[in-house]
Amino acid sequence: MSFEIWPAIDLKDGAVVRLAEGDMAQATVYGTDPAEAARNFARASRLHVVDLDGAFAGESRNGDAVRAILAATGACVQVGGGIRTREAIDSWRALGASRVVLGTVAVEAPGLVRDAARDHPGAIVVAVDARDGRVATRGWADVSHMTAPDLARRFEDAGVAALLFTDVGRDGLLKGVNAEATARLAEAVSIPVLASGGVASLDDIALLKGHPGIAGVIIGRALYEGRFTLDEALEAAA
Repeated sequence: MSFEIWPAIDLKDGAVVRLAEGDMAQATVYGTDPAEAARNFARASRLHVVDLDGAFAGESRNGDAVRAILAATGACVQVGGGIRTREAIDSWRALGASRVVLGTVAVEAPGLVRDAARDHPGAIVVAVDARDGRVATRGWADVSHMTAPDLARRFEDAGVAALLFTDVGRDGLLKGVNAEATARLAEAVSIPVLASGGVASLDDIALLKGHPGIAGVIIGRALYEGRFTLDEALEAAA
């Protein structure tokens, strides 16, 4: 299994931003042209796109920006943020999203996720967002009593493409990835795990790459702030 680099494009009010710990009040704007950001990252062959406004609203809020990204690149694009109905899942797939990321509905309506995974083989990713070990939903505003492994095991036999594990307390802070918690999740299930949250250096890539169950990493602020280049990340992953 090759180790995958997924540059992140987070969208707020049509702009490319990064948040700190998922706090919409702590948004740093890195650009106003999402399609340009997609083209800049296209050589990664993978893009992770999140409609942040949609994550809080429970429905698409940056649809035009996401569609512009899909039109701008032939990369494998996984789209998330407020996708909570079967209609929304089917719509993004029809518009060209390679993968759809489902978080809140994985907690609140697991049957919907299982049905979508059956009908869209290899295209459904379950977001396992954890704050202090507990699963966070609805734009990370609500924290449940469920642990990350508990949620992951729900979908062990569902045919989902991957689990996207984010340590909310590290996201956007450049504190370093929580490799230990990511590895524990990867050991708890047979589903490939993508790591997210806190990547600060190429050392984080090396830490994650060494675990057989971790399939790749989402990288955001570290790329935007020049901690390392995309080419360096791709070389570290190779």
